[in-house]
Amino acid sequence: MADTKNSVAPVDEMMPAGKLFVFGLQHVLAMYAGAVAVPLIIAGAAGLTKAHTAFLINADLFTCGLATLLQTLGIWKIGIKIPVIQGVTFAAVTPMIIMAQTGGMETIYGAIIIAGLCTFLIAPFFSKLIRFFPPIVTGSVITVIGVSLLPVGIAWAAGGTGDPNYGSLTYIGVACIVLIAILLINKFFTGFVAHISVLLGLIIGLIIAVPLGLVNFSGVSTAAWLGIDYPFAFGFPKFDIGSIIAMIIVMLVVMVESTGDFLAIGVMVDKKIGEKELTAGLRADGIATALGGILNAFPYTAFAQNVGLVGLTGVKSRFVVATSGIILVVMGFFPKLATIIASLPNAVLGGAGIAMFGIVAANGIKTLSKVDYEKRPNNIFIVAISVALGVIPVVDPNFFKLFPDWSQTILHSGITLGSITAIILNALFNGSKGGEDTQKELAENAGMNA
Repeated sequence: MADTKNSVAPVDEMMPAGKLFVFGLQHVLAMYAGAVAVPLIIAGAAGLTKAHTAFLINADLFTCGLATLLQTLGIWKIGIKIPVIQGVTFAAVTPMIIMAQTGGMETIYGAIIIAGLCTFLIAPFFSKLIRFFPPIVTGSVITVIGVSLLPVGIAWAAGGTGDPNYGSLTYIGVACIVLIAILLINKFFTGFVAHISVLLGLIIGLIIAVPLGLVNFSGVSTAAWLGIDYPFAFGFPKFDIGSIIAMIIVMLVVMVESTGDFLAIGVMVDKKIGEKELTAGLRADGIATALGGILNAFPYTAFAQNVGLVGLTGVKSRFVVATSGIILVVMGFFPKLATIIASLPNAVLGGAGIAMFGIVAANGIKTLSKVDYEKRPNNIFIVAISVALGVIPVVDPNFFKLFPDWSQTILHSGITLGSITAIILNALFNGSKGGEDTQKELAENAGMNA
């Protein structure tokens, strides 16, 4: 009789509750800063009170948890069922700021609901583009994702953008300790301990940061113990045509980014991502985004920050990230708990961020190392130009400032710019043949039987 246990794919592996919680918490801590950044920015742009801002953060965490559960566990043909955590897309920040200042929160949510539904409906058609994502494109995209995220980790390590003591030796020292701790844990330990190296590194950094006065627990005592999210808390949505079009454009960008993230994680966890799986994942993005508009939250997408954590820890089970979703839902009910975790200093997050985001770039390079540059010498140009253009927004955020307003959403996202460039160049040099064996080559790169 076949060994049932060994027949279970790593991505579908179930673990003891204790391990699920620890691994899941690790993912939450890794993405928390990014998760709360958008609601803080939008609350400031909309001129919301402190109480409304706190409500917005908790509504975001609650909906983020629901979106993650939908993506990891799946319902019907919705949800890609890989360890992908959902978070607010930064691509929507600029349009939402404009909407907040001109039409209020109701206009934002009207646009989000319609854009989410449109994403759900066009997912099956968009997923047919999977053949245009062979390893030469996928590897380039994954590399750009990692390189684009590295500045975030570096900024955290220096104290966080806007910090008056940005670049302080204390901040950088704490970040270095966290990074070194993660490396040493992976060097001298294996199994469970090595898998939670990021979490242990964050704990070590927190212990060091407390006596240095870097941890600010202000607001914890005044935060409410219980907070309940409910639909349309800011009023019934307004459906403004201009805002809806802008948000649909954002979601098209998000679909490109999500596709890159899905393929990246698919390679890491040894799961074939085909048209069917991509459609399910993009449908989940659409439903989660529409749900965000109803529950006072935002557009949702695969959170690239956590892609690196999957690669770094080697933990492939989707149930780990499903546990992260449960934790996020619970945090959405308990503002005080969310405030405590929010007290984790940027410098501590920075040490872990540099490791995680670097791993994403390294996985992209690993994929590109399997590409055939001898029979297809033009592949070198695809990699070179797509990566080069993809880092432009990172190197110089003002490079495209004089371009038309409608193009800013695309041009200010290095991930989207790099992805589109790689797809176009691959089609130019390799034609349709470049995508014929996409999944076969991805499988071979991941060490699977095609």
